[in-house]
Amino acid sequence: KEVEQINRQGIDVMIALDVSKSMLAQDIQPNRLERARQLTSKLIDRLSNDRVGLVLFAGRAYLQMPLTTDHGAAKMYVNTASVNSVPTQGTVIGEALTLCNNAFEAKQKKFKAVILITDGEDHDESAIEIAKKMAEEGVMLHTIGVGSSSGIQLIDPETNQVKRDNMGVPVVTRLNEKELIDIAQVGKGEYQM
Repeated sequence: KEVEQINRQGIDVMIALDVSKSMLAQDIQPNRLERARQLTSKLIDRLSNDRVGLVLFAGRAYLQMPLTTDHGAAKMYVNTASVNSVPTQGTVIGEALTLCNNAFEAKQKKFKAVILITDGEDHDESAIEIAKKMAEEGVMLHTIGVGSSSGIQLIDPETNQVKRDNMGVPVVTRLNEKELIDIAQVGKGEYQM
């Protein structure tokens, strides 16, 4: 056996995938989460020479897989991502972005990108500031919105009934395009739907 030096050309891409319960909404078929998983798998297929990492987030963010060239493993993690992957509900985009940024090697942040895939229902005010900091460090931040801006009533997966707030009003979940556009602009990236 001998060691062979291989020079890799490509970029490092961290994918932040929202697995909150709002991603189970069926305003796009079959639901937001399944569509996001399909999109992420196709994206990984197109990143042939790039290293890919995965962060799953809802009420907390978790590094599911560090940067790797093993795209088969990356797709396996994406295909098993579910609302049960993160025990705390909510949507902490800022924490997910911080975790993605920390996954890059501190010395070199050129040729680094983060792709945020979410419905944008964020309960976290820090996302814009974190995106700005990442852009200053040379990390490009792209956002992909999943869902419809008109929204849909949220169905509780455990009871199969319409979810209601404390006042008994049905909870409507909708794509927050404005926030995702703002994050992408500050992060010197692009927003896609």
